[in-house]
Amino acid sequence: MKIKQSEFVKSSVELDQCPEGTLPEFAFIGRSNVGKSSLINMLTERRKLAKTSNTPGKTQTINHFLINQQWYLVDLPGYGYAKVSKTTRDDWGKMIENYLLNRQQLVNLFVLIDSRIPPQNIDLSFIDWLGQHAIPFTIIFTKADKQNEKKTRKSIRAFQEAMRETWEELPPMLTSSSVTKAGREDILEYLGGLLVL
Repeated sequence: MKIKQSEFVKSSVELDQCPEGTLPEFAFIGRSNVGKSSLINMLTERRKLAKTSNTPGKTQTINHFLINQQWYLVDLPGYGYAKVSKTTRDDWGKMIENYLLNRQQLVNLFVLIDSRIPPQNIDLSFIDWLGQHAIPFTIIFTKADKQNEKKTRKSIRAFQEAMRETWEELPPMLTSSSVTKAGREDILEYLGGLLVL
C-alpha cells in the first residue's frame, strides 16, 4: 500500500471531539517515548507531521492524521512514565480508555514496544486489558536500529514468552526502525490488508 497524501486534521481531548464520519482508524499507543510519533512520520515520509520530542509525554491529546483522504492514523498519548502530574496521567488514562472502548471507527490498535528492553509489567498489563475487552491489536517492536538483529530477536522471544503466561494465541508482531525505515513496507502492507477486510 502507498501513502500518497497525509495531513494533520485535529487534536482532541474528549471522544466526542474526534472527527465525525465513518472512515476507518488505526491507532498507535505505547509507553511514553517509545516512538509513536516518529513511527507515524516514518510511515507517511513526513518528518514533522506528528510532533516528536525527547521528553516523555509530548503527546497529550488524541491526534488524527488523514491518509489518502480514506482513513486515519491516530497518535494516542503514551502510558506510563511522563513528567506530568498524577491527575494529568489519570485524565489521559480515562481519555485513552474511552477512545479504545467506544470509538467504533477503530479497526486496529498498534501497541509499540521498545525492542531493547526486557518485558515490562505495564506493557503486559495493558495488553491483557486489551484482550479482556476484545480490542484488536498488533505489536510493533520499535528502535530496532539501536541494537543488532540478534539482540532484537532475543527481546521479542522474551516478550512472547512473557505473554504466553496469559495468552494462548499471540497477536501479530512486527519490527520497525524510524531511523532506517526498516519495517515500513511490512507495516503498510499489513495496514492495507486490514483495510481490505
